[in-house]
Order: sequence, then C-alpha cells, then structure tokens
Amino acid sequence: MPVVNMLEAKTNLSKLVDAVESGAEEEVIIARNGKPAAKLVQLDAQPKKQRQLGFLAGTYPPMDFEGFQAMDAEIEKMFIGEEARPEEE
Repeated sequence: MPVVNMLEAKTNLSKLVDAVESGAEEEVIIARNGKPAAKLVQLDAQPKKQRQLGFLAGTYPPMDFEGFQAMDAEIEKMFIGEEARPEEE
C-alpha cells in the first residue's frame, strides 16, 4: 500500500488509477502534509449492497383517492398555521 503526497498524486493520477484497476496495488493512500487524507481503491472492491424490492409492502394501508385528497387539505392547514394546537392554560 503505497503512500503518495498530493503533488505526486496530481502528477501521476492516471498511473495510480491504472495500478489500482489492474490489481498491481490494492489501494493507494494520498497524504496531505504527511498525514493520510484519502484512499484510492478499485470501485469493484467495494461490497455491493443487495437491494430488496417491495420491502415496505404491507407496511402502510392502501389509500383511496378521497383519503389522498383529504391529506392535501390537512397538509395545507399545517402550512398556513391552522393546525389544531393544544390550548394554553
């Protein structure tokens, strides 16, 4: 795992990317003022998250058109400040 400074990374970015892509280097650390600042890794090396379609199916009850329209009025009241507020005593 080579560590390169910013100037070297700017100058040799294509070579560094080629080295990581080809597998010659697993990762390259880019340092700023002698301290590690970034890591260059092959994109495919990152694990892919499995997406699950329909994971929220059945979580929310189905809504008919009238119910959907009623929500519009309720949301509008919230925006203009007409929402029922608890009475102050």
